Amino acid sequence: QVQLVESGGGLVQAGGSLRLSCAASGRTFSSNAMGWFRQAPGKEREFVAAMRWIGGSTDYSDSVKGRFTISRDNAKRMLYLQMNSLEFEDTAVYYCAARNVAFYTRNPRDYNYWGQGTQVTVNS
Repeated sequence: QVQLVESGGGLVQAGGSLRLSCAASGRTFSSNAMGWFRQAPGKEREFVAAMRWIGGSTDYSDSVKGRFTISRDNAKRMLYLQMNSLEFEDTAVYYCAARNVAFYTRNPRDYNYWGQGTQVTVNS
């Protein structure tokens, strides 16, 4: 069984920063892709960022590129999302997700495991 637990969400003013964390437990993640997605009220879940667990290649949505950074600590089995220059439009529930394979995609349906989500609210 795989468990993903997000933390670090909260309320922040526009222009501020937050760092989300995702703790992975259960099976090993030595060759799995992981990603961050978000879902705002009334909208579909959308891709934010992804990376391979080994190798470190990354991908970002155009809306967050240059502002958000995905990273990981393999020894601690942690995935992070550093969010800078936050905008009102970044308000959403943010989810950590993992695939059973090494290559990331932008489609949430390709991900096998999900955390419970953490709320990020940006005041304009």
